[in-house]
Amino acid sequence: MPRIAETPEDLLSQSEALKLSGLEFMQKILDGTNPGPPIAATMGYILREVAEGRAVFRGAPSFSVTNPMGTVHGGWYGTLLDSAMACAVMTHVPRGSVYTTLEYKINILRGIPLGMEIDCIGTTTHAGRSTGVATGEIRGVADGKLYATGSTTCLIMKIA
Repeated sequence: MPRIAETPEDLLSQSEALKLSGLEFMQKILDGTNPGPPIAATMGYILREVAEGRAVFRGAPSFSVTNPMGTVHGGWYGTLLDSAMACAVMTHVPRGSVYTTLEYKINILRGIPLGMEIDCIGTTTHAGRSTGVATGEIRGVADGKLYATGSTTCLIMKIA
């Protein structure tokens, strides 16, 4: 069962993280060996599935992520899509390398009701030596409807 880092000391050091491939790193978050990022607790989502080229997060928006009109803030959609798409790219990152989001775009298709459970699915479409590209979608767990889509380009950098 995934767990979330609560303090900076909970996170792996960069030297320890670089010993793992991106897929190994993500698998260790999924099985609870290593903690997931604190942003997951802040935004109300958790890693649910990971495989080469794919990452799925499950979550539900709470009142704490609403805008002044009381609807889910666009940043919530963006954060989930960025996480799923970038983690899908991460599954292709070799040992000794890191990645970061270079750019991403989202399209919100319909509002997600507060408390409704969604899956955010990231899928890699390209993973090269220095860049990775992925797409993402947010779908309702109960209704299967498409609520948002996204695309990203990530920069892959050799460190060690």
